[in-house]
Amino acid sequence: MTRPFTRGHSDPTVQPVPASVVEQVDAADITLSNPKRAVVSIGANLGNRLETLQGAVDALEDTPGVRVKAVSPVYETEPWGVAPGSQPSYFNAVVVLKTTLPPSSLLERAHAVEEAFHRVRDERWGPRTLDVDIVAYADVVSDDPRLTLPHPRAHERAFVLAPWYDVDPQAQLPGRGTVADLLSAVTRGGVAPRRDLELRLPE
Repeated sequence: MTRPFTRGHSDPTVQPVPASVVEQVDAADITLSNPKRAVVSIGANLGNRLETLQGAVDALEDTPGVRVKAVSPVYETEPWGVAPGSQPSYFNAVVVLKTTLPPSSLLERAHAVEEAFHRVRDERWGPRTLDVDIVAYADVVSDDPRLTLPHPRAHERAFVLAPWYDVDPQAQLPGRGTVADLLSAVTRGGVAPRRDLELRLPE
């Protein structure tokens, strides 16, 4: 599969990682000593959606201090908050990470990956080439407006809960309960598994 960017030193997703962060995690990067578990939701509804999601998975794996441990099946989702048929449908997936990055640095990395795929934040619920959202970070519960943990709407979104449940049936959303229970309480309307599509774990 063709990658949307060139790997190596010219990889645009590598540049925004601050040197201080790289230095902090270099020693731990080989073994990821004392890593935290993080769950990230990825979605795209513009361009080559599957290729973009795979590129996001690969870019996360390329981050110092991050290891991708699991990638969910792909779901196709009707866009939220807009008139039916006014936007292309989304491809969504969930990525489970082990990381030595603090939440703030992981958020910076998520934004850098979005920008590398030309994410534009013009309007709420607008179409986008790539969304990278931190759903949960260990058992952290925080109301920091820059990064609320867990994600404040994850518990009501089937396009997050369904792929997360697929990849980790025992998962819990901190402060909300089990993903299985949360999923049983929301509608799956407009959220369908795409069993013909697959994202690869990075080599």
